[in-house]
Parts: sequence; structure tokens; C-alpha cells
Amino acid sequence: MTDCSRRRFLQLTAATGSALAFGDLVNQVLGLTGRPRVATAGEPIKIGIIDPLSSPYKTSSIHDVHGAHVAIDLYNKRGGVLGRPVMILEADDASNPDTAVKAATKLIKEDRVDVLMGTFNGDCALAVSALAQQENKLFMVTGAHLPELTGVACNAQTFVFMPNARMMAQAVAPHIAKAYGTRWHMITAATLDGKASAQAMLEAGQSHGVDFIGETVTPFGSTDFTQAFTEAKANNPTTIILNLYGWDLVHALKAYTKLELAKEKIGVGGMIAGEQIGRPLGYANNAGIWGLIWDPKINTEGSRRFIQGVIDKYSHTPTSRCYLGYAATMQILEAIQRAGSTDTAQLINTLEGHAFDGLKVGPSSFRAWDHQHVQDVLVGEAFGKELGLGHYKILATVPGTAVAGEQAQNLCRL
Repeated sequence: MTDCSRRRFLQLTAATGSALAFGDLVNQVLGLTGRPRVATAGEPIKIGIIDPLSSPYKTSSIHDVHGAHVAIDLYNKRGGVLGRPVMILEADDASNPDTAVKAATKLIKEDRVDVLMGTFNGDCALAVSALAQQENKLFMVTGAHLPELTGVACNAQTFVFMPNARMMAQAVAPHIAKAYGTRWHMITAATLDGKASAQAMLEAGQSHGVDFIGETVTPFGSTDFTQAFTEAKANNPTTIILNLYGWDLVHALKAYTKLELAKEKIGVGGMIAGEQIGRPLGYANNAGIWGLIWDPKINTEGSRRFIQGVIDKYSHTPTSRCYLGYAATMQILEAIQRAGSTDTAQLINTLEGHAFDGLKVGPSSFRAWDHQHVQDVLVGEAFGKELGLGHYKILATVPGTAVAGEQAQNLCRL
């Protein structure tokens, strides 16, 4: 993580305005008045967060946890939820579904958490989702993008905060095709996530006349992508699509820059990137057109308040993964407050169909029939220089309703 520079901090402070301090903004949003009241009494409300803290996704997962802590601090400083303090219990799934189930089982059986959240790897999310259904425990997926989570493998206990792969791909594919052309070679991680990304980009690309001329599959956790790019280049593509994430994507983009493929007019891009990828890369190595979950240049009151909260606690501007942890936790806590209970059935009922501030320009809501968070998807172009807050120029903000699909197209049966 990169500390926020003084100049960047001043930019952000100017953006937030001087009308209200962070605490006052919180009071307005939560309907709280009077002096801050730290939560001290009652049995804590426990949220168990499961993330790959020791895998190629580790940097992003740390940001997920950071965002969750900012949300919980916000509530605890104002008296908690239902008069009870809130606490987070962290668990590492190491990007392994068996480890994820063991971690989730401990959180439920031994730590007696009220709600589960987190996961990045799709296979981990599916495994924890099945356990949550078995144990009747609410599970808020923050990082996994498998369409099956709100499709054929959906269940009543699971809500997905992350835009799914089809949403991300449908948003970004036309921009990549327009910028770089329609001969695409894909480099795909040998994981369930990589396959889901590849399938989503295939479907989205074909609807825009893309010719898929090849695919190279790489092991999860790869650090050298020279051979993969060499194989891709041999097919004379206009574009190389990277169905990668985490440090796999960081290493791949470093190789793309080192091989100077942009000079040969071979574009690069893919379904998902963001500040959590741009920062480890640095401006000079970042390139391409990408789907973005959130970006610090989103200029809404809720977004500015969130950014300031992360700066206050961690002294850096947030990433989209930090956004997911924060915004998902906020919805969990708001649901408990609305329901007046941590009972799973009551939480499901209060979340289904609920519209809320998703910290984006357009509206956010949880669809009642599949529990997918329908939200804006951003499209960004990476630049080799600083662009105010962030590494990406925003090319488009695509409404969630335009890419989320219809019930008739979905296999979810809750």
C-alpha cells in the first residue's frame, strides 16, 4: 500500500468540502445526534470475515479487511448496533476451499459469529456458501465474481456484493474492442475464477464481433509471463485479454510493459483491475482498459465520506477492494439495525429488494430473486502518470440494470 501524499490528501480534503467533519456526516447518515457514544455494553455482534490473507490475492484481501474495520469503527464510535458493540474476527482461507470451510466452521461453531462475509476465490465462496446454507448463517460475498453464486448455486443465505463476471465483462468488452480491435488472445489463470472470467469475456466479446484466436492457460501464482505473451504474440492479436487477478495480474502487466508490446500496437485489458493492482505496479507499468468495481474519483457524498474514513484510519486512499469490505459491512450492520435482530431469517427478509447508497452515481439494490447486488460498473483506462486520485481515467459508468441480466436468463431458484 502506498501512503497518501500530502498533495493527494489536500486534493481529497478539497473534494470533501468543509461543511461537515467526518463524524458529523456519520451522524446525518445514521440518524444519530448528540455526543459520540462508544459501544461498551452487551454481548458483541460478531462478524466473521474470511479472506485469502496468504495467497496471490493477499494484498487485495487486506484491503477488504481494512474497509470492514472502518465501517465497524464508525458504528462503535456511535454506540454500536442495537446498543451492542461490533467486532470482526478474521480468518485466512489461503485460496483453498477446504481451508475456507474449516475457517468458516470454526467461526460459526466455536466463535459463534452472527454473520459471515468475505472470500475472493470462487471455489472458496461456493464452499462457504454451501456451509452457510447448511448452518443457516447469513453470508455476504465481497470479492468472488462467479455468476453461479447468484445463479445455479444460489441459496437464500448468500448475498453477493461484488459485481459478477458477466456484469463486469459486458461493461468492459465493447470499450476494449473499440480501442484495440477484435482479434483477441486470452491469457487465463488455471482456476475457477480464471475460467469464469474467460467465459464471461468470450460471451461479451462475441456479441461485439470479436474473433477469439487463442488462449494460454497459466498456473495460479505465476510470476513469469514471458512465454505466455510470446505465445499470444505469435497469433498476431490486436488485443491480449488477461483473465488474471492479484499478483498474477501485477506480474503479467509488468511483463507486458517490459516486452514493449504496446509499441507493436497490441493492446491489453480485461474484466477487472483497480487501485489494488495499479499501486503495486506503479504508474509506469500500468496499461490497458479494465472493468472497475469502484474508483476514488467517484464524487458522491457517500464515496467522499468513505474515502475520508480510510484516510483517517490507515493514511491511504482506498482501493475498490477496500470499498467492498466497507460497503458490504455497512449493509450488514444497517440490516441488523433495521431488523432489530441478528436472526438470519429476519436479515434475509430485510436485505431482499433493499435499495441503498452503494457509494456510486447510480442506485444500488439487492435483487430479491437472486441476491445479486445490482450496481454501476465502471470502465477505466490505465495511464502511465498520476490522474489526481488514482491510476485510471474513467471511460464509462455502466448502470447495473444494463448488464445484470433478467430473471428469465437466470437459473437461480430461491
